[in-house]
Amino acid sequence: MDPVREHLAAMTRRHFFRRGALGLGTAALASLLPAKPVRADNPFRSPTTIGGLPELPHFAPKAKRAIYLFMSGAPSQLDMWDYKPTMADWFDRDLPGSVRMGQRLTTMTSGQGRFPIAPSRYRFHRRGKAGTWVSELLPWTGRIVDDLAVIRSVHTEAINHDPAITYICTGSQLPGRASLGAWLSYGLGTENQDLPAFVVMTASWTGRRDAQALYNRLWGAGFLPSRHQGVALRSSGDPVLFLSNPPGVSPQARRRMLDALARLNQRQLEEVGDPETQARIAQYEMAFRMQTSVPQLMDLAGEPRRVLDLYGPDVQRPGTFAASCLLARRLAERGVRFVQIFHRGWDQHFNVAGDLPNQCRDIDQAAYGLITDLKQRGLLDETLVVWGGEFGRTIYCQGRLTRENYGRDHHPRCFSVWLAGGGIKPGIVYGETDDFCYNIVRDPVHIHDLNATILHCLGINHRRLTYRVQGLDMRLTGVEDNGPVMGLLG
Repeated sequence: MDPVREHLAAMTRRHFFRRGALGLGTAALASLLPAKPVRADNPFRSPTTIGGLPELPHFAPKAKRAIYLFMSGAPSQLDMWDYKPTMADWFDRDLPGSVRMGQRLTTMTSGQGRFPIAPSRYRFHRRGKAGTWVSELLPWTGRIVDDLAVIRSVHTEAINHDPAITYICTGSQLPGRASLGAWLSYGLGTENQDLPAFVVMTASWTGRRDAQALYNRLWGAGFLPSRHQGVALRSSGDPVLFLSNPPGVSPQARRRMLDALARLNQRQLEEVGDPETQARIAQYEMAFRMQTSVPQLMDLAGEPRRVLDLYGPDVQRPGTFAASCLLARRLAERGVRFVQIFHRGWDQHFNVAGDLPNQCRDIDQAAYGLITDLKQRGLLDETLVVWGGEFGRTIYCQGRLTRENYGRDHHPRCFSVWLAGGGIKPGIVYGETDDFCYNIVRDPVHIHDLNATILHCLGINHRRLTYRVQGLDMRLTGVEDNGPVMGLLG
């Protein structure tokens, strides 16, 4: 048989079509060429870095790792970060049409007869040397505001939760793309061979109970090799599913089984050429090493009381946001590239006064503790911390409006995010919205710009971090003219 045809016949269907996007003949011939040589001369690449691309980082990074505190459901920027004192005089008056400008609405408020203004019922105070306005709901976060860069002008095109959270996590509103953490794992690898490069936690919450669902695709690898997907840590039972040996299976027996399985997979890889086979080998080995590293990670017995007190009283309750933040610090100091904590329940359509204070209590001291702990250990300068959700909330009320309570619908045109640490200018407020917190009037930041900024802090040019899929060079930040926000960089 012709060797090219024989090689094509041996490919798996998935591998064949991935290569087939280049053209059948080109793909077949290219697969027979020697692999691209690996560069070993990058002065900025840590010698302990495992995996990743040899040409990355593209330039000297300010951050070695990132921690993303994701508030799923969209926190109300009006009640937390974007102070609008003039709105007190607009209570129960209709939002002017000249402000809304025909913006599309969700089906939850599109049928309302009017759109009455709901000023925040919470007091704001100037905090820190820069006098940043911070809500009374965030007394602990207010203490570290001089370490934060608060962005008030983030925006997105998505107006409903599932496409919006998929968009900011993967760069597309449609499922199937690689997540931010997977991109970082693919591009930069890990500095600890005994832990994954990308770890995910979903914290418990005390706000609205019927919270939006979270899907594995938010931390998935998409079209990237599957070894780059996030590994989820659980708060009960085994921290990672199927990590423990079954009854009657000793560590020695598992080692022998993995060695035999690796030989079979290596033979399959040589015969078929599917890179996913190599990914499986690496994942089995990682799982074996995690049997030792994960229990050590989860054991907080060695943490002194002064550290536990930073994170607040919930820190020793497994699964809380505080406990997750402490684990994030422990992962960061062990060289894990990207940690993402999801905190649900921020979707306050009808009961801001009842639910939002509970949500803020969940995260306020814990976020303070994380930043303070990293700073005290000398880790904040090389760890980028991001806090935010998928979009913002409206100035007008959804449902019944009173002085004591109100609801807020989804608002994609402006919302607030803060960043701290690795490469970020501290103690600043970036961007500005109008008096109604409805439109951006200065320094807009698209979510692609936000992701480009995160990549930049980690030494990555977002335009050059690509992966070819079906003939297209895919990237996290899409094809629009986006880029890092230079005004945020220290």
